[in-house]
Amino acid sequence: MRGRLQGLGSQQGVFLSTTINGVDAKGRVSVPADFRAVVRGGPFDGIIVWPSFDGPYLEGGGQALLERYQALIEEMDPYDDARIAFERAIFGAARPLAFDANGRVTLPKEFAEHAGLDAKATFVGLGSRFEIWSPERFEEHKSNAQSFARDNKRALKLPTRPGGV
Repeated sequence: MRGRLQGLGSQQGVFLSTTINGVDAKGRVSVPADFRAVVRGGPFDGIIVWPSFDGPYLEGGGQALLERYQALIEEMDPYDDARIAFERAIFGAARPLAFDANGRVTLPKEFAEHAGLDAKATFVGLGSRFEIWSPERFEEHKSNAQSFARDNKRALKLPTRPGGV
């Protein structure tokens, strides 16, 4: 059960695992079947992707993720510069990418260039969202992320159980 878990506080499953898939000359890449299962049954048969404002990779998810981001952003002051920046960086840049009959999507050329995607793409599940990296860049990032997680593991606090256990 790599890509979809039910019952974790969400109607949809979660994006799990890391998968490397080929990108063809037309920019088509197969979305992992487990990822497709998470977004199936929504109002749109595909994924929604945008260039990350944090680095050279793509971010994405399904309609539920975009609705959650929209709710969070709408809580901000309508004239807050940060709100406007988030709206532009996420909603203004996002593209819905429909699945073809083989479960592939076609990456816009500017998205592939932003992420440095050439012959391969690494899909990284992050629960309610996912990232798409070039395999080389992801490998560089992965060791730093693992070290950071190890150094900050105490930030993950489990809730106290009834009875103090």
